[in-house]
Amino acid sequence: MADYKAKPYNKKLDDLKSISKETNQAHYGLYEKYVANYNKATADLAKADKASANQIYSDYRSAAVDLTFAIGGIKNHEIYFAHLGGDGSAVDGEFKQQVEKDFGSWDNYIADLKAFGMAARGWAWTAWDDDFGKLMNVIGDAQNTFPIWNSHPVVALDVYEHAYVADFSTARPKYLEAFLENMDWNVVEASFKAVHK
Repeated sequence: MADYKAKPYNKKLDDLKSISKETNQAHYGLYEKYVANYNKATADLAKADKASANQIYSDYRSAAVDLTFAIGGIKNHEIYFAHLGGDGSAVDGEFKQQVEKDFGSWDNYIADLKAFGMAARGWAWTAWDDDFGKLMNVIGDAQNTFPIWNSHPVVALDVYEHAYVADFSTARPKYLEAFLENMDWNVVEASFKAVHK
């Protein structure tokens, strides 16, 4: 099986407002490590002894857990990087209409996303849930925690310190403002259309 390849670094990340080129390049380097560790965990899992797998400790369990962590790190960052580089302006379209239906208004949605960003230890996502038929903000404390089945993230807000401490120290609220100021909601609109059936 061929190794997974990291998506190329997008130079638009060098020109964000308030989030520095240096932060984004270092952040992208972490994403590349997730890709490398995914490939390593996949190889380790293929070699691990299935017969000795157990829930306390085994090579099989270690590789399986590392694999899910790496997958989360890949997918979360690919969403995150893809929708940065815009001017932060909301886009009239299906996503905004659904936001207004599910949150009452765009402003309510943004306030809710910020609150989730403050409450999370690692990630906050806006996801379309197939079963509930609505958009929801959800929290994640690590790359592979709090998955919600049949739910598709269309916004990924990284609140690990590596995403902002070099530019904002510990002022996470200022980072959240910068994140939103740099959002390309056209990308979110396209992602939402792809999953909203």
